[in-house]
Amino acid sequence: MTLAARNLPLTEEQPSFQASGAEIVIRALEEEGVDTVFGYPGGAVLPLYDALYFSKVRHILVRHEQGAAHAADGYARATGKVGVCFATSGPGATNLVTGLANAYMDSIPLVAFTGQVSLELLGRDSFQEADTTGITMPITKHNFLVKRPEDLAVTVHKAFYLARTGRPGPVLIDLPKDVTARVITYSNSCREVDIPGYHPRVTPEAGAVARVVEALSRARRPVIYAGGGVLSAEATAELLVLVERTGVPVVTSLMGKGVIPEDHPLALGMLGMHGTAYANLAVSECDLLLALGTRFSDRSTGRFETFAPHAKVVHVDIDAAEIGKNVRVDIGVVGDLKSVLEALLSDLEKAPEVQAWQRQIAHWREAYPLRYECPEGVIKPQFVVEQICELTRGEAVITTDVGQNQMWAAQYYRCRRPRSFLSSGGLGTMGFGLPAAIGAQIGRPGETVIDIAGDGSLQMTVQELATVAQYQLPIKICLLNNGYLGMVRQWQELFYEHRYSQVDISQGGPDYVKLAEAYGITARRVTRPEEVRPALEAALSEPKPYLLDFVVDREENVFPMVPPGGSLDQMLGGKSVEAHAKRTG
Repeated sequence: MTLAARNLPLTEEQPSFQASGAEIVIRALEEEGVDTVFGYPGGAVLPLYDALYFSKVRHILVRHEQGAAHAADGYARATGKVGVCFATSGPGATNLVTGLANAYMDSIPLVAFTGQVSLELLGRDSFQEADTTGITMPITKHNFLVKRPEDLAVTVHKAFYLARTGRPGPVLIDLPKDVTARVITYSNSCREVDIPGYHPRVTPEAGAVARVVEALSRARRPVIYAGGGVLSAEATAELLVLVERTGVPVVTSLMGKGVIPEDHPLALGMLGMHGTAYANLAVSECDLLLALGTRFSDRSTGRFETFAPHAKVVHVDIDAAEIGKNVRVDIGVVGDLKSVLEALLSDLEKAPEVQAWQRQIAHWREAYPLRYECPEGVIKPQFVVEQICELTRGEAVITTDVGQNQMWAAQYYRCRRPRSFLSSGGLGTMGFGLPAAIGAQIGRPGETVIDIAGDGSLQMTVQELATVAQYQLPIKICLLNNGYLGMVRQWQELFYEHRYSQVDISQGGPDYVKLAEAYGITARRVTRPEEVRPALEAALSEPKPYLLDFVVDREENVFPMVPPGGSLDQMLGGKSVEAHAKRTG
């Protein structure tokens, strides 16, 4: 009997056992504290699945490998742990690629295991062979091709160390079938990890922190710009202390939603293309921008050359390569954000004088609020999101797809807790929402998980309804159904003179209620505004999966909007916002 089958601990009396490579992998996962793996089996990973059969590690059988990667991603975002996924060789591995790229762009810690053909078949165009390490090199933090079973355990531990330390990210381990099938004497998993040349800086340089403290003390119109790095560093508590001690308002990136309760009086919401007008105006007029754990995405900054034109820019990030990459930086600080914020709070003796600045921002907030019109009998998608937020008090775990649904969710769902808004930021992956919700619900089983989806995006990974049904995950899928690839249509309306080319998906699409019911999931179509809240209440009261198909205004747009390549203070949407832009343009 093998090591995994006996599930025996290594002891001084019995320090070694015969074990297959696959059993060593599973044992290393257990040692890393992994409780769940998302995957899809195939020939090249059969040894791994056979070893998993005897393990206490739970496996969630998705219906497509892209879903496995997104589910592991959602699990990682929701829990702060490393997500894990399995796929077989060839197409199984290549199907993971979108999910790995998505995690890489958003700095999410994953470890992906892929099967590979046996060593003697490598490089011979063998059945289901693909150069997985070559393909994934630019979209992983690191990857490994393991050629000896003796190297498996230490490779697994290295992968987890790399994924979770420094700037987090996905790591892939490619496993030739014969390496996982071979039996060797297993004696010690060697959890001590030493990777020459990889020593991420955690503690900030004291002089840099002192310069930040001085700049903050002298500022009169400061703004904090917080990104997903604050969540990765588990530094939300320190950020809130800094905000309340200094009175400095906070804007966030999409990835930073939830770093501060969004009903806090100093929270200005999201910055950027579809950010709030008052967030964009505050950054455009500030004299100090304290950027924390954000990479200055072009969707957040608008035109780089005109971003924060009056501000001294401070950039704090764990990744030195990000400092000055996209925007000019006056003070750069490399370090773990939690350590940096603790140092700032320790050294900060004088808070800036910001009363006049706060009054200016309050004026902008009142003059240019998020708003939409509500014609009788028409469901506005913003209204649906507002109702979700009210009923859950901003405390649900929200996943989104990509497109208009994503931006309405970002604008109108005001998160009150960290790690509660999970969205594809950098890659913009349609189809992310449903499998990410699966991972989030597995990771936080007692909480309400809601996927705010679009009809275009949902069809990208719709087969994962089967996964939801199989495990009876009580996810609520709120479909904002407008029969369009909505964001593309919006761009065609605004920038291509209403030439709607290949964006109408109303014909040929499924009846989503019947589709959900075919998978055994309760579903309901909602067509009138007065039905929205009762339908949500009914879904939220059920301890089972539920799909709500909200038939929303077909040609509603997301506003405000900074045109691509434009400046943050030149927004479209709403007469008052555009009038401001004309006055200042």
